[in-house]
Amino acid sequence: MKRPPPETGHLPDGTRAVAAGGAAGPIASRLPSRRVTAIMLLAAAALDLTRCGLVAAAVRQAGEAAMPVSAGLAAAAVSIWTARGCQRGARWSGWAAFLIGAASAPQAAASGFSAAYTIPDGATAALGVLVAVGVLATAGRQATGAPKAAALSGPVPATEHPITTKFMENTDA
Repeated sequence: MKRPPPETGHLPDGTRAVAAGGAAGPIASRLPSRRVTAIMLLAAAALDLTRCGLVAAAVRQAGEAAMPVSAGLAAAAVSIWTARGCQRGARWSGWAAFLIGAASAPQAAASGFSAAYTIPDGATAALGVLVAVGVLATAGRQATGAPKAAALSGPVPATEHPITTKFMENTDA
């Protein structure tokens, strides 16, 4: 599968992408909350990996550690995947971040806050609440570069719409 090129805010020839009104392109207008959410998800992944290391160090038989370590590795992988989605602006990443945040506190409480795991479990519970609240607090916000009035102004006139303009150029020739 071919992946799209990374979004840098520059055109292929190296010039800066600028919108019609002189405003910055879509990279500069993204909400900073996506970046904060991605950082919190990476911190959650680090806590999951810390818990995996503690389990591996504390258990005497490898069979006892297999399930907690595999669950921690899976949780870290999902958190990292969602953080990457948040940074790229994927539409599903907000819901996934909310679900990860909402599930973190009960997951940390279910492990029992035993002596060796008190700090990572408490941090996971607090971080999960922060992620869930942060996603809910920023849900429905538009990017900073696009005013809300422009989104509600109605359909784009046929002479300015890019598809119609391209169609009209091809039929005029």
